[in-house]
Amino acid sequence: MVFSSFEFLFRFLPIFFIIYYFTSKKYKNVALFAGSIAFYTVGEAEYVLLLLLCVFINYFMGQVMYRWPGEKRGLWQKTILALALGYDFGILFFFKYSGLSATLPLGISFYTFQIAAYMIDVYREKIPAEKSFVNLGTYLTMFPQLIAGPIINYADVRERLIERSVTPEQFEDGLKTLILGLGAKVIVADRIGMLWKNIQSIGFASISTPLAWMGAFAYSIELYFDFAGYSMMARGLGRMLGFEIPVNFRHPYISKSVTEFWRRWHITLGKWFREYVYIPLGGNRKGKLRTFFNLFVVWSLTALWHGAGYNYLIWGASLLFLLGVEKLFLLPYLDRSRVLCHAYLLFVVPLTWVAFAVTDVQQLGIYYTRMFPFLPQSGGIVNQQDYVKYLGDFWPLFLLGILFSTPIPYRIYRAVKKSWLGSIAVAVILALSMYYLAVSTNNPFMYFNF
Repeated sequence: MVFSSFEFLFRFLPIFFIIYYFTSKKYKNVALFAGSIAFYTVGEAEYVLLLLLCVFINYFMGQVMYRWPGEKRGLWQKTILALALGYDFGILFFFKYSGLSATLPLGISFYTFQIAAYMIDVYREKIPAEKSFVNLGTYLTMFPQLIAGPIINYADVRERLIERSVTPEQFEDGLKTLILGLGAKVIVADRIGMLWKNIQSIGFASISTPLAWMGAFAYSIELYFDFAGYSMMARGLGRMLGFEIPVNFRHPYISKSVTEFWRRWHITLGKWFREYVYIPLGGNRKGKLRTFFNLFVVWSLTALWHGAGYNYLIWGASLLFLLGVEKLFLLPYLDRSRVLCHAYLLFVVPLTWVAFAVTDVQQLGIYYTRMFPFLPQSGGIVNQQDYVKYLGDFWPLFLLGILFSTPIPYRIYRAVKKSWLGSIAVAVILALSMYYLAVSTNNPFMYFNF
């Protein structure tokens, strides 16, 4: 069951909210925990016990971490932390990298990182171990962000797990955010994604250079609006439940460098790696050589987090190279530029996304040769005018993608969202979303694969 489906929007959500809002404050976490498990069970029944086992084991480990008295307490804490993280990441490794499982449990990468952060913070004594199994279960399984994030730290929602309320204004604002996120997914991402599917159907060896670049830009737009749309829907649902889920994207395509881009893209994942890997390794405090080593570790783990394929390693290596070049000498020049910096970003980022998208390394090589025709070409009959038809079909979506990748529409919306103009805009987006949901096949969110 996905957010962009009639089943979720018109069956699950109304029933859940009726139960949730008529439940007393004392038992709201029980209702949310149960509703989240029901949500997960509909889409992934065979792995719901694995999710519950993750809650139970980490709940138990957190409870016993500080119950050992005496001089060996520190060793006991480290042992418990190692056992908990060993279990969490061991399960993730088994399903994601061992090749022994045919399917990947939905959301396992996200909820593994979330519960690992909880255990590390308990070990560091930044937060107390949660005494309520239901509260910890609610935190980990909360359906708005269970399957594809954003990754939430326990400390950020601890008080809301104990006491929260939802005003009519918060509910309305959350509902509007939910609709805007749905529009980003259904109106932009799913429709421009058809261009990338058409290119795959044609075959990479048979596309022209302009069409290859169009495909790279189309995939870049699709991935952004798909993932950012999900994150917006998660934030809207969270607000309707009384939680503030963190922002996960801040218009990354307006960045002036790859360094800035990755501060704006998938913010909560970047924060996780910064807090639990990069800074513990020393960050940038121990000289340039150590900084580059730390970046190498972070981006290697980031690539592996997304998948075990060679294409993800190529993707991670390309980003590491670009970040290294920027840190060495390029950033000052980019910072002084107003035009070239954006041209540079919009040139290199789609190149990296192609490596992210094409899992077959041989086909990836073919695609790059089509993007750069001066490279040795593989065989294939190419219609050099093929891009004309697709440009005629998809140019409105490219314009939408470019416009809504900037802050301008959001600033306008914030200025009018409490007026009738804002309500009309949201109503139009909802109507268009319903239309495209009705006439198209269901397209799950792309980050469900991770």
